[in-house]
Amino acid sequence: MIYLSQLLGNSIYDSDGERLGTVSDLGIATGEVFPRVTSLAFMGPGKTPFMISWRKYVASFDENEVQLKVPSTDLRFSYLQPSEVLIARDLLDKQIVDTRGMRVVRVNDLKLSDTSSSQLRLLGAEVGLRGLLRSLSPRFESLVCRAARALGHPIPERIIAWNYMDLLERDLSDVKLSVSHKTLDDMHPADIADIIERLDPRLRGQVFDTLDDEMAAEAVAELDDDGMAAELVGRMEDSAASKMLSEMDPDDAAELVSELDYERAEKLLRLMGVKEQAAIRQLLGYREDTAGRIMTSEFVAVDQHGTVADAVQALAELEEDFESVRYVYLVDAEKRLVGVVTLVNLLVSAPDTPLASIASADLVTASPEDDQEDVAQDIAKYNLLAMPVVDDDEHLIGIVTVDDALEVLQEEHEEDLALVGGAAPGEEGTADRVLARLVVHEAWFFLWALSIAVLAAVTGEVGGNPLNGILLSLGLPVALRAAVDMVRSVTAFCVEHDPDDEDAPSSMGFLVRGVSSGITFGLLIYLVIYGITNMLDDVSPMFLAGDAWVSGSSMAQTMLMGFAIAGGCVAFSYLTAPLYLLFIRKRDAEGEGPTGSTMRLTSMAVTCVIYVVAALMVGAWS
Repeated sequence: MIYLSQLLGNSIYDSDGERLGTVSDLGIATGEVFPRVTSLAFMGPGKTPFMISWRKYVASFDENEVQLKVPSTDLRFSYLQPSEVLIARDLLDKQIVDTRGMRVVRVNDLKLSDTSSSQLRLLGAEVGLRGLLRSLSPRFESLVCRAARALGHPIPERIIAWNYMDLLERDLSDVKLSVSHKTLDDMHPADIADIIERLDPRLRGQVFDTLDDEMAAEAVAELDDDGMAAELVGRMEDSAASKMLSEMDPDDAAELVSELDYERAEKLLRLMGVKEQAAIRQLLGYREDTAGRIMTSEFVAVDQHGTVADAVQALAELEEDFESVRYVYLVDAEKRLVGVVTLVNLLVSAPDTPLASIASADLVTASPEDDQEDVAQDIAKYNLLAMPVVDDDEHLIGIVTVDDALEVLQEEHEEDLALVGGAAPGEEGTADRVLARLVVHEAWFFLWALSIAVLAAVTGEVGGNPLNGILLSLGLPVALRAAVDMVRSVTAFCVEHDPDDEDAPSSMGFLVRGVSSGITFGLLIYLVIYGITNMLDDVSPMFLAGDAWVSGSSMAQTMLMGFAIAGGCVAFSYLTAPLYLLFIRKRDAEGEGPTGSTMRLTSMAVTCVIYVVAALMVGAWS
């Protein structure tokens, strides 16, 4: 076995030992299950690119060099054939769909197998950390793997076999890969939606265009990002987009139409059938985040005086793409809801059994204006598969299904996670996201380092001792951590207590607790540091700092000033907690709640500015 990264850059020698250049790429024939390497691309003298037949000219290869069968004078250069691709150019660092794991990954390296002394076949793609390390340096990869193994945490290979790969860089539109995009049609729509969401924006449309109308409609309905769904629909022809909306459940279609601009939405609705258009317009008439917006108008309702046979006949007449049926609802002559029958009761009852005798009249219903989260929680509370939605006159106008309720609860959960600064479930730990989270969650360290530099530079610039600036900054981490804890306590309070709940603690009580905590914590810091510096007051050794000598007692006093400032900043952070609480609730009421990460960064930045200004004032005064 050998990897592409181990071949790239290797020297190429002819049969006479003359060095011809270095390996730059390998060509493969894509029509095979595990494609053979058919071409060798290399850089010759003067950076001139060449390509030759692998089978005809390559005698042997290893991790250091490639040996040719003939002298350079006998070489005949070739060209890339329509059925071939260059694997370094067309596969490395590209996104692919792992059709077995149903995910999107990036190719870090390619694994090759030598079937003979001179033949190579492409086995698959390395999508894990080892491939990334190997692309930097094979020796570096070996060193890191040995260290990880010694620590008891070996780094495994993550190889995706070629027959489970679906290349998404469709610039080579004429190339037929061994696994075509038709593989996506065999996946569940939710898996396809997950794949589309993880793709680069320029590739989403290319994958979406390969789906048939029914699969496209189901995949769009599964997208978590409504804006992304609207973007995909915005690329489509009007007739195709309208047809796809007709294939969708009314509630999903209404949600998508609401994301489009008014003119486009109206145009697509007018192209739809009368029945589908009416259903979508009805749902659009309700406010967002209400039961009316998430309900579906597809349900089975029969006359209360009917029999089991009548209900079965109504079910048999449903269209194939009808919303999944959980219950049969009984209505009176004026279409008012009077009872509900489960499918289990229908199956175990005789055909001539009156529906009223097996129906449940103990109904749990919702109003179309009820908050969607309350409806979702009631569905979970009463273990329902669907909840009927009735108007003021008890007329049945729709149902909220359990899958829509789960989506609502998931959205609320993710909003709560965002508020407290957590990661959304299933979020991939890619390198850029890991780095971003490191910067966000450890921002206090970067702000502290920046403040040290500022204080040291300013104190040195005005003729003082730069060490004083560093000593003054030692209390800043305490202030920054307190700012973070304050925001976390505020966000936790918001998540746990609904302001409309009568039993929830009052904002005034939160204010009193916050202020008392801040003052107590600030005084505690001051008293502890004051005691420590008194113990160090008799310290007389001298410390060299630049061109100045500073006594231990003076250093202790400077540190005391810094921690005294930190105590004041801690108290200030908790004094401002009610402002953060009001801001969060105001934004949440507007449907634009801020994330916990944003709130923490804001609080730390304010604390940092106050601390640095106060430290500079103290330094100037002293």
